Amino acid sequence: MRLSITHTTRYEFDEAVSFGLQQLRKTPRSGNGQRVVDWQTHVTGGREEAQYQDHHNNLVQLLSFDRDVTELVVACEGVIEIEDKAGIIGVHRAAAPLWLYQWTTPLTQPGARLRALVRQIEEPMLLDQLYAAMRLIREHVRYATDVTQTDWPVEKVLEEGRGVCQDHTHVFLAMARALGAPARYVSGYLRLDDRVDQVAMHAWAEAYVPDLGWVGFDVSNGISPDARYVRVAAGLDYGEAAPVTGTRQGGSGEALEVQIRVAEQ
Repeated sequence: MRLSITHTTRYEFDEAVSFGLQQLRKTPRSGNGQRVVDWQTHVTGGREEAQYQDHHNNLVQLLSFDRDVTELVVACEGVIEIEDKAGIIGVHRAAAPLWLYQWTTPLTQPGARLRALVRQIEEPMLLDQLYAAMRLIREHVRYATDVTQTDWPVEKVLEEGRGVCQDHTHVFLAMARALGAPARYVSGYLRLDDRVDQVAMHAWAEAYVPDLGWVGFDVSNGISPDARYVRVAAGLDYGEAAPVTGTRQGGSGEALEVQIRVAEQ
């Protein structure tokens, strides 16, 4: 399957930005069942200073703001060819060692509620345990938009019993690591069946299973990723795979607009 993707992020400021830097993780890479046919990034109100590959194999672009700018627009577009591999990514290839993905972060710190969920898993094989974890999360955390904060840890998500794909993914990471599996957060694009226009990238998890390698789990949709999914960035949690991180001086009164279109070509 070939997917056509556009992703435009527009920032407007009441006060001019005197200095600003952004790290972008919006560019897919070829490999693991996907091939980048074409991808371009256009920046208005800033410029690309550098490009590098981080320890998770993410392609990172470093942008600087033009001085005294009041609007910054980052527009990405491209075509990606996807092979359906039933969610199996395969062997570990990142520069970071495999054991790093068993680390706990503040967003994935397990507590009493998380441990109680893990104790409900009775399957003997790791892969079956991971699918059981996905089912349990769907039962205990209802998908609901505009109800969570980006800094909600897993215990807060379980306490509220609702969340978005980011929250589902963080809970899965905590459960997978508690089961002894290295696990990582993945951000990317998803072709939806009912619409082309979207307002955010999607998130899912990957866990490392012996003899299979990395296997994907999309808790929000209850499936392993197929040919509709485009992997972009990975990390220990959202913070390391976020499409945009950065800092600036000035630029008060920020207004943010995100437009994403994902369609089968």
